[in-house]
Amino acid sequence: AARSTPGSPIYGMPILDADQANAIVFLKRSLRPGFAGIDNELLHDPKTTLLFGDAKDSLTSLTAALKAL
Repeated sequence: AARSTPGSPIYGMPILDADQANAIVFLKRSLRPGFAGIDNELLHDPKTTLLFGDAKDSLTSLTAALKAL
C-alpha cells in the first residue's frame, strides 16, 4: 500500500523491498493490523512464513535451537 495505493495512510512512506525476496519470515505478535490500522499485504504473499510471538524472544529461541544442532 505504501507503494501502490495513493489513498492509504502509509502511501509514499519508505519501505523495505521484502516482497522481492525469495522467502520472507514475518515476525508478528498477532494478525491484528499494525500502527496505521491497515492490513499488511506482505502477510498474504505465498513466500511469507509467519512466526508469531515477541520478535526478540522468538529469535533468541530460534538461535539457541540452531546452535544446539
